[in-house]
Amino acid sequence: MSNKVLVAGVGMVKFTKPGKSEMYDVMGAQAIASALKDAGIEYGQVQQAYAGFVSGDTCSGQTALYHAGLTQIPVINVNNACASGSSALFLARQAVMSGVVDVALAVGFEQMNPGALAGSDAAARTPITVRIDEATRRIRGWDELAPTGPQYFGGAGAEYMEKYNVSAELFGRVSVKARSHAGRNPYALFTDPLTLEQVMGSPAIFGPLTRLMCCPPTCGAAATVVVSEAYARKHGLANCVEIAGMSLTTDGPQSYESGSMIQVVGAGMTSLAAQQAYAQAGVGPQDLDLVELHDCFSSNEIISYEALGLCAEGGSERFVLDGDNTYGGKVVTNPSGGLLSKGHPLGATGLAQIAEVSWHLRGLAGDRQVPGARLGLQHNVGLGGACVVTILKKI
Repeated sequence: MSNKVLVAGVGMVKFTKPGKSEMYDVMGAQAIASALKDAGIEYGQVQQAYAGFVSGDTCSGQTALYHAGLTQIPVINVNNACASGSSALFLARQAVMSGVVDVALAVGFEQMNPGALAGSDAAARTPITVRIDEATRRIRGWDELAPTGPQYFGGAGAEYMEKYNVSAELFGRVSVKARSHAGRNPYALFTDPLTLEQVMGSPAIFGPLTRLMCCPPTCGAAATVVVSEAYARKHGLANCVEIAGMSLTTDGPQSYESGSMIQVVGAGMTSLAAQQAYAQAGVGPQDLDLVELHDCFSSNEIISYEALGLCAEGGSERFVLDGDNTYGGKVVTNPSGGLLSKGHPLGATGLAQIAEVSWHLRGLAGDRQVPGARLGLQHNVGLGGACVVTILKKI
């Protein structure tokens, strides 16, 4: 599989609070139309499509894609937890890379409910969630009344604090940075600036996490059109960016047997996916201009800095305090404002990250443009588990 794969078009709808959005298929159709228009490609040219979502009826992907047309192409529905959208793109890229098709489309969408992502109702627990719960219980104990996501990532944050002797203000600074970036992004849901005092003083959720360190549930959709290099050349497609490297990894023994909550929430998956993607692209973390990473909780941004190799192990505090994670520093992380500011519609998140990185590499990111951006990384993780790391390169 040696064909070069290019992102020809991206599109997304602005994420909204639950109850305020269109139906998932309408949002998906809008994102698809935007991506096709951006690429300058008619839907009839798409040869395969992949749809990522977590909650939805069977064949929800078809329901969204049929708005674009009834062309009888293969449509594959993908559920890989919070990494569903990126997993859909992984498959679309493989289809083009293998030479089976020249044009493929990935779409992700989610229509979410208000409140925490998952409750503590034992009857609703799935086998894979039970595995994560059991690991959490062994490592840090279990609170039957606390929401599950904050227990996982709050436990990982508490472990990080203990291991490296840092305070929860480190996570608070991530939230402050996220909002400072979001103020420049018309696609961000929350754009009002935050102070560290506001973040630390917001209601406690679990462990070191406060409400303003947690991403909000949102509804939304995003899409990406990928093509072969030969197709792009033949049809004169402009403003493409190359997928120079891409890896999808799943859990190893360390996720459940290491006794580390940092591993439970996917640091090992992230590290391996990053290493593989860097190797494919022939680059290293020091070459990156921007990163869109999975900041579902501020603690996970800190953990991900190190797993992605943006700084040394235990070096996140210095990385943040030196401003190396923002404009003027080493690498701009989450110039979009991240999940903390945009929200996290599960199936759409990864493809929205791809859109953001692509806009920067094409010089179309407006007031938040990373100057001279030539290389960007996207990171999307779902517990249970799947992690996707993508390296995008300006052509």
